[in-house]
Amino acid sequence: MTVRMRHTRSHTNNRRSHHALSGISVVKDKESEALRLPHRIDETTGMYRGRLIATPKIKKERTKAEKYEHATHTHNEPVAEKEISKKSKVVGKHEHSSTPKTRNDV
Repeated sequence: MTVRMRHTRSHTNNRRSHHALSGISVVKDKESEALRLPHRIDETTGMYRGRLIATPKIKKERTKAEKYEHATHTHNEPVAEKEISKKSKVVGKHEHSSTPKTRNDV
């Protein structure tokens, strides 16, 4: 098999001239004055070319209690003894030693 001939710098650069990146064109919406891509629905209003296409995305305002309801917890809840014994067992090891189980010990 023959070795391919090397391309000159100008040949390589001419090929690479088509690899240039172009800038993103962004338009300002007439009604909401928000920036968006051309030929796309405005997400804040749901309008496209003066017509309502989709329902607008509106975030619901949450109260302070709703924001922190996931963080409420109590430290004084009693834990059942069965749950403690389940958590203390280590899977794959003997109960009273730190050596791992072998295939014969199953």
